[in-house]
Amino acid sequence: MIYDICIIGAGASSLMCASNLKHKSICIIDSNNNIASKIKVSGGGKCNITNENMSHRYFKGDNVFIKDILEQFSNEDLKKLLKKNNLYFELNPKIVKGTYFCKSSNDVISMFKSLTKHCKFELNTKVNDVDYENNIYIINTNKKQIKSKKLIVASGGLSFANLGANSIGYDIAKKFGHTINTLNPALVGFTVQKDQFWFKELSGLSMDVKIKVNDKVVEGSFLFTHKGCSGPAILTTSLYWEKGKISIDFAPYKDSYLQKRFKRATRELNMDIHNYEFAPAGNFGFSKAEVTKGGINTNEINNTMQSKLQKDLYFIGEVLDVTGELGGYNFQWAFSSAVVCARNI
Repeated sequence: MIYDICIIGAGASSLMCASNLKHKSICIIDSNNNIASKIKVSGGGKCNITNENMSHRYFKGDNVFIKDILEQFSNEDLKKLLKKNNLYFELNPKIVKGTYFCKSSNDVISMFKSLTKHCKFELNTKVNDVDYENNIYIINTNKKQIKSKKLIVASGGLSFANLGANSIGYDIAKKFGHTINTLNPALVGFTVQKDQFWFKELSGLSMDVKIKVNDKVVEGSFLFTHKGCSGPAILTTSLYWEKGKISIDFAPYKDSYLQKRFKRATRELNMDIHNYEFAPAGNFGFSKAEVTKGGINTNEINNTMQSKLQKDLYFIGEVLDVTGELGGYNFQWAFSSAVVCARNI
């Protein structure tokens, strides 16, 4: 059998894309035993599905490209779709302003299971390589060959290796001539240098801060950890940090509350709590990162999500060099790029 479409990956972007391609023969391949493994663990099991403050300004990547895709399928379009499918969601800004959470990640997965009943799933199946012969894609897996007229790569990034993340999407892109911009962990905590070892003594303490990183200002909760620092503000900071110093205001508001442990530690250091500068040593790595920044260069992808270099080859979701801040932005990108792809197929 030759499918109309084969999709590599069974995550958010893949399932959204397939659900919008009802009258096609579709095969979805994933190395996991179950679909949507990353959706299941997201947002503490409640899936932070989008944000009310959706804009290209909250993403790292080509602003023009990102803006175009988000406008074609917006956060309001997504909310309408969820309501149409009786999926409950609500605004919960406790962690990040404007974030919408679902009642349970399992509700999102159940919706997609219902919307993709027309698809053939090949789970627990690893893609080893892809060939293209006589206008047909030949997907070589650890079990069998699968053939398809069109190929959509929705395999995600390198974070969450325990959920089956691997480099296959980038490998396929490179095989067909695409450029892969440098891959790094993002939305991840920082390790610290010797001068910041006092962070570890305050492990578990959390406080609201403002962080300056390059030309960005990030607000949110900062968490001292036994490895360095984490928390929502640091996770978003990690998206924009490459190397060098960041600056933290530990008391940015008039009503900022400073705990005794913090005041004692900073008094001994005689430091400026409104402008504490330091250079992170590094980050906690892909095993702790929520997403991968970098990826397939979007200059080589058109605004239908199709490759400019290879006929009938599409890339959607995290595999592209588009990464959002913490707070539902990456799910919106997954869904927007998926719907744009499906509409153009």
